Amino acid sequence: MPAAGSYLWLMKQNNLYLIIGLLAAAVIALGIYVYRQETKPKGVELRIDETGISVQEK
Repeated sequence: MPAAGSYLWLMKQNNLYLIIGLLAAAVIALGIYVYRQETKPKGVELRIDETGISVQEK
């Protein structure tokens, strides 16, 4: 049976891994978001629908 101190150490270590994983996931998600924003095509958007024609510069 493990000592109580080693159990607490494992819990702290698991929490640390969880925090590191969450931070890594946040950095990856932010990187993907920025990449998609930077690679959006620039130009003019032409939209035709029930309300008519609209032109927007992007």
